[in-house]
Amino acid sequence: MEKRPRPLTPGEPAPWFRAAAVGGNANYVFDTAAGRHILMLFMASAAEPAAAAALGLVQRQRALFDDARACFFGVTADPEDEAAGRIAQSLPGLRYFVDPERRIAGPYGAVDAPHWLLLDPMLRAVGAFPLDQGEAALRLLAALASRPPATDWAPVLMAPGIFEPELCRRLVALYERQGGEASGFMREVDGKTRLMSDPQHKMRKDCIVEEADFCRAIRARVSLKLIPMVKRAFQFEATRMERYLIGCYEAGAGHFRPHRDNTTSGTAHRRFAVTINLNAGEYEGGDLRFPEYGGRTYRPPTGGAVVFSCSLLHEATPVTKGKRYAFLPFLYDEAAALIRERNNPKLEDGLGVYRADAEREGEGAR
Repeated sequence: MEKRPRPLTPGEPAPWFRAAAVGGNANYVFDTAAGRHILMLFMASAAEPAAAAALGLVQRQRALFDDARACFFGVTADPEDEAAGRIAQSLPGLRYFVDPERRIAGPYGAVDAPHWLLLDPMLRAVGAFPLDQGEAALRLLAALASRPPATDWAPVLMAPGIFEPELCRRLVALYERQGGEASGFMREVDGKTRLMSDPQHKMRKDCIVEEADFCRAIRARVSLKLIPMVKRAFQFEATRMERYLIGCYEAGAGHFRPHRDNTTSGTAHRRFAVTINLNAGEYEGGDLRFPEYGGRTYRPPTGGAVVFSCSLLHEATPVTKGKRYAFLPFLYDEAAALIRERNNPKLEDGLGVYRADAEREGEGAR
């Protein structure tokens, strides 16, 4: 167990963790909670008077924790707290973790110092408060949560004119001819990257582009028009492109909740995600949003691309009218290709085997 000697100071990033939430998700991914203020409470046991009083403060301010403006995470070292009913998940907004081995508390400097910790929407510390200063922590949270949402510009590249309108129309027509299949997402489970399906988390249908002429046309435009812009903006020279995929988000059945694209062994090689819109003016909703940077949404024009680091938390907001079509590859380089190959043993059966030196049509971005 990593044991930090002190609580986080203002501006320090909070450690990420995965753990079973009491009465909830058995593999809760903490970093996906970014995008709202978070109040954490680290305690040895909810049975102790000081901790019980702190939890009472949370209940008296229950309305603050709506999962939109703010949420609360309680971390206790006492396994009896759950069995005794001293803690219980209450959605929206209140979640608890039992941490007897202090795997969560250790990196937060909370093993020997139970305390409150307030985080900003980027999961950075705003301030730590002793256990008996909960009222001060809650006052600060209420003040911050009452402010209008930030509209900061996320560190993304917007590049119009990557695909011409005719190629966009042809790709949409290809999707309509072939049809799409329900799309899953990757999760790390028991040391293996597994393909998962959960319509609450993601609803999209995908079509893989396999026709050689389409792949050549796509590769030429990405190489000539997009790769130089990525190098200029991010000082990164992409040499490989993963997947030739057209995704379709449909009204009432199209969304992808906040996630990051490189958090499993099978996706660790991904460096930049690309969205090239194929019909930007023909649907409503369905925009990109980066919760850590506020409520601003992003929609490149038809044929235009938005490019961003795979480590950024992002979501595709629900499509409310029409259909949204987009070309959705990932960019990486030779060093990342070796990482991808090295992680083959960590993929579940059926996800395929990758060889960095394979001469396959459509593999290179150049």
